[in-house]
Amino acid sequence: MSEKIIYADNAATTKMSAAAKEAMLRCIDDYYGNPSSLHRAGQAALKEVQGARETISALLGCDAKELTFTSCASEADNQAIISAAKTGAQNGKKHIISTSFEHHAVLKTLEKLKDEGFYITLLNVHETGVIRPEELEKAIRPDTCLVSVMYANNEIGSIQPIEEAGRLCHEKGVLFHTDAVQAVGHIPIDVKKQNIDMLSLSAHKFHGPKGIGALYAKKGILLTSLINGGEQERGKRAGTENVPAIAAMAAALKEECENMDENTVYVKALRERLIFGLSQIKGSVLNGERYDRLAGNVNFCFEQTDGEMLSLLLSEKGICISTGSACASGSPEPSHVLMALGRSRSIAKSAVRISLCRYNTEDEIDCIISEVRKAVEKLRRS
Repeated sequence: MSEKIIYADNAATTKMSAAAKEAMLRCIDDYYGNPSSLHRAGQAALKEVQGARETISALLGCDAKELTFTSCASEADNQAIISAAKTGAQNGKKHIISTSFEHHAVLKTLEKLKDEGFYITLLNVHETGVIRPEELEKAIRPDTCLVSVMYANNEIGSIQPIEEAGRLCHEKGVLFHTDAVQAVGHIPIDVKKQNIDMLSLSAHKFHGPKGIGALYAKKGILLTSLINGGEQERGKRAGTENVPAIAAMAAALKEECENMDENTVYVKALRERLIFGLSQIKGSVLNGERYDRLAGNVNFCFEQTDGEMLSLLLSEKGICISTGSACASGSPEPSHVLMALGRSRSIAKSAVRISLCRYNTEDEIDCIISEVRKAVEKLRRS
């Protein structure tokens, strides 16, 4: 892109970091062998994969053998939920608990399982977008085989009480999975200390490449392979490993975790500057928890406007934001996340999500505030 833009849609995807690009190019040039091959080039590539697995697992607090590489977090979500459901069914347990504002990778998988005879309970997330542990505890039944609660919401950034939810599940002998796509690289995570049995992540949310993700599954959990073929990933996912992308994901996550405290302070200051500025616009409503949210997430509704039109007007000014999840882009329906908060359809359809990262600046924030104000006024006059 030759034209100067202000990119503020980091919840959808992020710019690859220099560290990730360097790792990817190094593997493309020097480690192009098939990791399953026994010759020298193949074994060199395998060593890169193993090194990346050890790096990522150490950052998550798990054993390297508990990490399976996938094409994305949607695949990881599917594999985690389907695996738990299959094991549960074999033991006469066909009840799954989740929330009403999960990513569609989770919700659509649950819909499919419901058609297959599973019972699904979706917890209320209330106005702030946070579940209440006591409601989770009441929802767990003798036939519950899995609880799946996203770590941080992709649209409104609210952070869930993951450690407590996991503890409740373990007390009841229920598996606990979290879609941690928005959290990994941005919030400290230790799967053992936080009582997490399975966790999904995706590299392109923390300045890694697209097309690569991972699933952590605690030792002893039997994973159902969604892709049949070879014995790659210890038989848990067939298909030749994407060595350059795997190495880049590890490099990106290592860099983000090492600089997490500094990045969080910087991005949170930008977020607060943005929230304050947008709050001055008449008829503005902040969605989600005010402070206990992702450092870079801002989601506002603006009464008497249309979020999609607002996003397009800003795009004409070179400002990239979104109306919510990129996976639901183009849908005529209002965000299921905002509807779960109790917003009316008209208010929900006026929402925009602005998601920041360490590459954003104060000048960009001030420009966004100014242009949002102008665009809102223009839409209200039309």
